[in-house]
Amino acid sequence: MSALLMRTLRLREGGGSRVGVVIERNVLFYRRFWFVVLSGFFEPVFFLLAIGVGLGSLVPGVVGPDGEPVAYAAFVAPAMLAVSAMNGAVLESTTNTFVKLRFWRTYDGMLATPLRPLDLAVGEIAFSQLRGLMYAGAFLVIAAALGTIPSWWGLAALPGAVLIGFAFSAVGTAAATWIRDWQDNELVQVVTLPMLLLSATFFPLEVYPDAVQPFIQLSPLYHGAALLRGLTLGAIEPALLGHVAFLLAMTAVGGAVAARRFERMLKP
Repeated sequence: MSALLMRTLRLREGGGSRVGVVIERNVLFYRRFWFVVLSGFFEPVFFLLAIGVGLGSLVPGVVGPDGEPVAYAAFVAPAMLAVSAMNGAVLESTTNTFVKLRFWRTYDGMLATPLRPLDLAVGEIAFSQLRGLMYAGAFLVIAAALGTIPSWWGLAALPGAVLIGFAFSAVGTAAATWIRDWQDNELVQVVTLPMLLLSATFFPLEVYPDAVQPFIQLSPLYHGAALLRGLTLGAIEPALLGHVAFLLAMTAVGGAVAARRFERMLKP
């Protein structure tokens, strides 16, 4: 009898963690498809190598968040770290949640156990963030090895990436409940690709026209990149608290919507 089945039986007896069972189910599933998880890690690394390191050798430097000049690679690296956290969370929370809802009917079987729709929503958000954390952690090690993390405050970038992962996984899980077919699923890239290019990831906010800057500041990735950039460069300012507050609010709203949608779609 599997350990997962034993834990499910304990739920019937009133013990164990309901959310933990959902996370464990996903972990057991991905043990056979680890290459799928690994594939989403490479995009931000290639961006860092091509733009941050390659193009960065031709750029004398840019102005950092504290007004001091920094190497271009050090400016881009924390933004790519935020992209790693976003990619892992979004890929898991949208596509995979959509498949489980619409095609595999995974949640119908899980609801035959003591699990509730709320447990499924919270479990999927938590697991999606774990995938983002894996991407962010591996990326942080590579960025540090390349010398693009000049401050010891950069160690705090990993918890910051966790917050980014939670924010995007909460919103992604909520969005997955509205995805009806594979064509709708492609709209995720329509949102994330412009966000990648237009969130002050490759250039400081000040280089954009004044009329465009307020729209860039509405991007969740902008707040994630600004938070991690301040930490990795050691530019610890009160403005970082504003970025944290934005991401916390995004997590709360996305989580509440996801939980409500799961209740509406799955409750018999």
